[in-house]
Amino acid sequence: MVLKVFFPSCCSSAESGILIGRWISEQNSAVILAVVHFPFIPAQVKQYLSEVQQVTKVSVSVLGSWSNSKEKKEESLSEFLEDLGTIFSHEPWIQISKEGDSKFWSCSTLQKHSNHPKEEEIILVYYDQRKVMLSHLHPPLDTATSTENKADDASKLAAIFDTVAKSRMLFMVDRYDDGPIKLTHWQSDGVEASIIVELLKQASVPACMLLTFLLSLISGICKSRVLKFWPLSFLWSKLSTCEQLGHRLQHLQVISSNKKAQNQTQLMRKANIFVSLLIDVALGMLLMSWLYRKNRIGHLADTLIPVADHVAEELQDLLQWLMGAPAGLKMNRALDQVLGRFFLYHIHLWISYIHLMSPFIEMILWYVGLSACLGLTMALCILSDIIALLTFHIYCFYVYGARLYCLKIYGLSSLWRLFRGKKWNVLRQRVDSCSYDLDQLFIGTLLFTILLFLLPTTALYYLVFTLLRLLVVIVQGLIRLLVDLIDSLPLYSIILRLCRSYRLAAGVKFRVLEQQDGKPLRLLMQINPLSYGSVVQTYRLPTYSCYPKDSWTSLCKKLFLGELIYPWKHKGEKQD
Repeated sequence: MVLKVFFPSCCSSAESGILIGRWISEQNSAVILAVVHFPFIPAQVKQYLSEVQQVTKVSVSVLGSWSNSKEKKEESLSEFLEDLGTIFSHEPWIQISKEGDSKFWSCSTLQKHSNHPKEEEIILVYYDQRKVMLSHLHPPLDTATSTENKADDASKLAAIFDTVAKSRMLFMVDRYDDGPIKLTHWQSDGVEASIIVELLKQASVPACMLLTFLLSLISGICKSRVLKFWPLSFLWSKLSTCEQLGHRLQHLQVISSNKKAQNQTQLMRKANIFVSLLIDVALGMLLMSWLYRKNRIGHLADTLIPVADHVAEELQDLLQWLMGAPAGLKMNRALDQVLGRFFLYHIHLWISYIHLMSPFIEMILWYVGLSACLGLTMALCILSDIIALLTFHIYCFYVYGARLYCLKIYGLSSLWRLFRGKKWNVLRQRVDSCSYDLDQLFIGTLLFTILLFLLPTTALYYLVFTLLRLLVVIVQGLIRLLVDLIDSLPLYSIILRLCRSYRLAAGVKFRVLEQQDGKPLRLLMQINPLSYGSVVQTYRLPTYSCYPKDSWTSLCKKLFLGELIYPWKHKGEKQD
């Protein structure tokens, strides 16, 4: 049977003593955590280990002895190390010795309480204790395709990583302490600490209390009855700026929460949200400084009105083209003139509205630009809402054309069922047989003929305005994708993967060191970091957006039937 001994590389130069760690009987493995130096009192060592075990919930015990002598090992020292096995009574008793500067160590086991001791093959595995303790081992993401062997290996590695991570109290004792026990581990030369980090921890407590109070005040105002009236509630649910503001308020509540993170996932989520907010605000400040420099707000306001006039003129030219003979098509002149003049009147109203608001455009843009201090995502959401307001006439044209076209399509389909002796059963949601008299068939034939010959004119207007509406939706969709990218991208995890890849462990790999006959096999355990794609998939932040889940076939069907597509669709709402 193979005995695996995981030995910390930081203890390779430690003085002689005893090995303390955890024995994992299921894997026939020993995880060495530290070396206790001579001299020591066995009773004090046992008491200290019991205290550590109560706090860490890890069964830490004395596993064996460690001998590091620059000269040839004396026989008296060898006997003394063997006698320690009777005091601490661990089975098997592991003896590791390093002689001089030799790269090859001797490792053996003693089983004094066994009548038939077995000779075990020993594998000595070196590991970086600091990296293993600070890393977090991630389970396989694709659990459906992972085999049982992979899952078993992952559970074995998790036991080793958890043993080192939970023994943090053991690593808080360094050689400068005045205690009766001297240990060697990765922090034996001094506990790692940062003055800046400690100061930030002290300052974060009052800052979080103040932020929690402000957020509770804002949330109380948002939940008040004033905002539940129809106009305000409608704007809050439809404008993407309000949705993004509520999303960021939820993020601030998560960051300022006094509850401690229960696991690594919650801790990484808080860190990702904090870094995302910082970068978002930093990009927003850069945008605001660029806008207010060299009077770019005024230039933008002066450009906005001519652009709106140019778009209106292009729409007027398009409608004049549709009212003639577009592409040589023969249209119903009466309906064509009615629809054309109806849409031209709407464009006239829109131009009048724009010119009425022109004196206030610069002031509005000046105050809107200040919102960039809340983050780049807020500025992008305001830009999306401004595009929606400036193209509201296009949206109205699309809705008018879609409703008229949909009415004719459903009318033609209903009359087509009439010719076949069928009707739509509303209660049972199916097509049933039905008998019609001669007058009903005559009226149905007249209506079918009228709708069929008026359909090309309506379909042409519907096609043109649907293409314009899709163009606006694509622009808003690109802005929404950029906002979602900033909101959901786990920037802290990506930076951590770039700078300290061992913190996000996907597994381990073993490299064979020098091997010699009669000596245990020596392996070096190295951490395999998560790939960048796995980091994004694991720690990606949720967003509030709810995009239509329609396939291309369903989308084409809706376009053909004249159903509205993407008309300010949100969660919990039905699409018209």
